[in-house]
Amino acid sequence: MRNLITILGLMVLVGTEVFAAAIAAGWALAGLLDLGDQVGHVLMALFSLVAAWIMVQLWRRATEAEPIGSTRRR
Repeated sequence: MRNLITILGLMVLVGTEVFAAAIAAGWALAGLLDLGDQVGHVLMALFSLVAAWIMVQLWRRATEAEPIGSTRRR
């Protein structure tokens, strides 16, 4: 249970930063290159997909390092 709480805390903190950076990058590129709102939203969506992939990879690695499964105490 303790490992699950640790991993969930990590996912919330890192996920917030990763998705905020993805959305900000799409907004900034669209603004700097004067691409318009629709292209900006598409860029935000594409970068958010990359952010989701990063979060899946983080989950896989975190659960390898901190197993969630039921382990008996000895």
